[in-house]
Amino acid sequence: MIILGLTGSIGMGKSTTAQMFADAGALLWDADAAVHRLYARGGAAVGPLHEAFPGVVVDGTVDRVRLAEALGRDEDAFRRLEAIVHPLVAQDRALDLAAARAEGVRLAVLDIPLLFETGGDGLVDAVVVVTADPEVQAARVLARPGMTRERLDAILARQTPDAEKRRRADFLVDTGRGLDAARDQVREIVGTVLDPTWMPPRRG
Repeated sequence: MIILGLTGSIGMGKSTTAQMFADAGALLWDADAAVHRLYARGGAAVGPLHEAFPGVVVDGTVDRVRLAEALGRDEDAFRRLEAIVHPLVAQDRALDLAAARAEGVRLAVLDIPLLFETGGDGLVDAVVVVTADPEVQAARVLARPGMTRERLDAILARQTPDAEKRRRADFLVDTGRGLDAARDQVREIVGTVLDPTWMPPRRG
């Protein structure tokens, strides 16, 4: 089974591109969706987070607003959060991939927003970066309710710059040229990686 890592900065169209891969027949694993499952009622993160951050669990689910407040009060809190959540996310990913292999899935795509930042690029056969011109990116994000230029700049400051992501990518999908062009790029990538002669650049 070929495993691709999919990433891209805010406003680049990563979620739309992820769905294009799913439409092309790939199994899609979404890191953000995994966290939502872990935080939901009965999720594996609920108990540990209740113990680590008293007051963040409400009615059996992790309240993200309260969790954000708890993180803001404690500079070491992010490390404690990651120590709890990251292994659970990794377990969720491993279970999905194991099930996919058992079912004979040929291509899996891991949608991980902070792929490079968390070292996730070491888990995959190749990395696909979703990109667009900065003007297109800014227009998309600033059209969102409540978004300001200052908030956008703060978000971008926490992410690996797009130029660096592009440099480290094995494949690019440019969504700035429209959905049809992006879909064509996705199909081309799928065809390339499923070719029996293709050599994964990141497989050790």
